[in-house]
Amino acid sequence: MKNRAIRSNIILLITAAIWGFAFVAQRVGMDFVGPYTFNAVRFILGSMSLIPIIFLFKDNPKKGSEKEVIKAGIISGILLFLASSFQQVGLQETTAGKAAFITGLYIVIVPMIGVFLNRHININSFIGAIVATVGLYLLSIKNGISMSYSDFLELISAFLFASQILVIDHFVNRVDSIKLAFYQFVTCAVFSTIIALLMERIDVHGIVQASVPILYGGIMSVGIAYTLQILGQKGADPTYASIIMSMETVFAAIGGFLILGETMGTREFIGCVLMLTGAILSQVKIFKNKSTVLNH
Repeated sequence: MKNRAIRSNIILLITAAIWGFAFVAQRVGMDFVGPYTFNAVRFILGSMSLIPIIFLFKDNPKKGSEKEVIKAGIISGILLFLASSFQQVGLQETTAGKAAFITGLYIVIVPMIGVFLNRHININSFIGAIVATVGLYLLSIKNGISMSYSDFLELISAFLFASQILVIDHFVNRVDSIKLAFYQFVTCAVFSTIIALLMERIDVHGIVQASVPILYGGIMSVGIAYTLQILGQKGADPTYASIIMSMETVFAAIGGFLILGETMGTREFIGCVLMLTGAILSQVKIFKNKSTVLNH
């Protein structure tokens, strides 16, 4: 069981790294295509990348019916689409730093929702989440924070991302993981394509110019990382998982520094250290009493 937890942590950390560098790819890609077009193409690519894997590596064939895995994929896919959409719309009128901080609040929203769902939440999970949130603030926010309409949209996005994590946690050990990922991506692709056709001008030349970031976003960020999220959550508590995956902000900062030439000062470095500390604290036994929990 311990080895399974370690494996899950490593998988989720790799997921966070891929997502973090995807911020760089998305920023570059937005110079050529609209946000919904970008999402539509990358989720189509992500869906296609899983088709051969579904046939080559089948999960337990007795695990859940096809109807159940389709239902799970549609539910998680709709949540993922809505979360990404609210995040993108909010980004139009707020800073990337504030958006990253507010969206990243899912690391405290997940255990909060868990309490109301009568889940047992370890005290060290809350402590780790709080420490990671402080680190996230230092890493993302430069000139203080105030709540605007766009920031409120980002907050809605955070709740939706938290809900998606909990939905994955609910279904991940009941259905085929790869098929769950596939149907989730197809759902996102369908809704993103519809919105792109309604709200944006589809520019094939722009898609070609953005081919490298779109390929990274489609194959790495969607096809690989979101599938790894599902596989990683198999052996991880959703609160632990959310804290580890929030490390994507750290990798985004590293990617911005290495690829885009963005600066990282002492404040950002301390933020990274605190986020890593929060992730570690969520895993260790702070209290000897293993039954110490928060329960609604």
